[in-house]
Order: sequence, then C-alpha cells, then structure tokens
Amino acid sequence: MLKSFVRRCIPGTLAVGGLTAGLISTSVMLEGIQPPKAQAQGTPSLLEFRWENSTDYKKLYYWQSSTIRRDRSTYYLMLKPKDRKTAILKLTITVPDYFNAKITSDRLSLCLVNLGGMLSRTRCKEQVPAIFEVSEDQTSIEVFPEAPIPTGSTYAVVMKIFNPTKRGMFQFNALAQAPGDVPMGGYLGSWLIDIN
Repeated sequence: MLKSFVRRCIPGTLAVGGLTAGLISTSVMLEGIQPPKAQAQGTPSLLEFRWENSTDYKKLYYWQSSTIRRDRSTYYLMLKPKDRKTAILKLTITVPDYFNAKITSDRLSLCLVNLGGMLSRTRCKEQVPAIFEVSEDQTSIEVFPEAPIPTGSTYAVVMKIFNPTKRGMFQFNALAQAPGDVPMGGYLGSWLIDIN
C-alpha cells in the first residue's frame, strides 16, 4: 500500500532508488579490489652497511648474474684502473670460510672487461692467459697471469659457480703483488657480495 502511494505521488522514485543502491554496491565492491603491491628488487651495491667503516677499507666494483641462494651465478670481480697504481704480477683473493660454495680452478678465468651500463652488459673482451690455484679449504684464490696485468684497462676475475646455501654478505679481499725487487702483496680493496 505504501509502495503504491509512493508510485502515484512521486513517479520514478523506485528507479532512482535502484540506481543509488547499484552505485553504492559497486563502490563497496571496488573498495575490496586493491592494486598489486610493488615488490622490492635486489640491486647490489646501492646500499652497503658495515659495522666499522674505517679508512683502510676500499670498495671494489663487482657484478654477479644472480643473488639467489644455490642458484648458478657468474661473478665479475673487477679491477678498474683507479683501483691500482702498478701492474699486477700476482693476485690473491681471500674468500671467507663461511662462503660454502665450491670454487674450482677450471671455472675461473681472467679477462679484459667491457664494463656494462644501462644499455649494455658487462662482457669479457679478451681472455688473459693465467694459472689459478684454489686452496684446499677454499679460502684463497691465487691468480698468476702469464704477463703482468697493466694499469690502463679494467680487468676481472670471472667465477662461474653455484651460490652458497647461506644468506648474508661475504667480503672478498684483493691483494696484489707488483713486479719489482721486493715481492710484497698490498691490499687493493674488497668486494662485498650479497646473497639473498
């Protein structure tokens, strides 16, 4: 009886009421739909945290193809011209003992590198003949190039390994022996590698 009274007095009221109810239900439904959340992307070397940041520490540039645990990865441990003042007769890389990845000498190489950027990838331009020796406990890699590595270009030790099973940050240190009368190794810097 009330509905018929409203229909006679105010024509089109039910149509407007139905439209209003439809709009309200649509807005309630759309509130439940949320856009996908942005996921964090792992970019190495944008932020580096160290407990004791001393002046003796020097950061070296590196690139790795994967930061995921137990994933196949290629590491480019770079030595830029600004990182060294003399040629390198012998290079020693110290590896932390908790970096539990298998490093073998047949998966290591030394090359002249073309540094990548926004539009190009880091690639080897030319292989440099070298002998590699990995210690039994896998805590040091010694590189003996056939000829001393000159200072004018960027060179890299390339490692093709499976990433370790543990997450964390691993500091690899570079010690270089310059050609000369006194065979002493000097600290060049460190690569701080992050595994997620």
